[in-house]
Amino acid sequence: MKGTVVAIRLNVGSRAPLEPADRATAVTGAGLQGDRHSRPGGRRQVLLVEEEVLGRLGLGPGAVREQITVRGVPLDSLTEGGRLRLGAAIVEVREMCEPCSRMDEIRSGLRVELEGRRGRFVHVVQGGDIAVGDPIEAL
Repeated sequence: MKGTVVAIRLNVGSRAPLEPADRATAVTGAGLQGDRHSRPGGRRQVLLVEEEVLGRLGLGPGAVREQITVRGVPLDSLTEGGRLRLGAAIVEVREMCEPCSRMDEIRSGLRVELEGRRGRFVHVVQGGDIAVGDPIEAL
């Protein structure tokens, strides 16, 4: 499996819109540096969302509160505990992400459309830089 990082968004403030970033540093156990939820030594996870899913719904990368949009990676086929290399970082696949009940920044009805086409949480096990355009590969 080979894929590509197509967008990165950071949640920098509780009420601020997500900030697009060309690159981000993934910190072991803490998620993405600069994200308001990043906690050194914590267990923060990073959410991956498929570009293909957003495209079918007529939405661009960043339309949902994802942190990393990916292309060419069927997230529902990943095995929990498996590892991926995203740029220079290595992440471990965790549980599927059910659509949030609070999706006030996107159009009505999207939650229902996303059922069965969820994102996937990953946990950073080896930190490193991730940039838009970086390859994604299974380890």
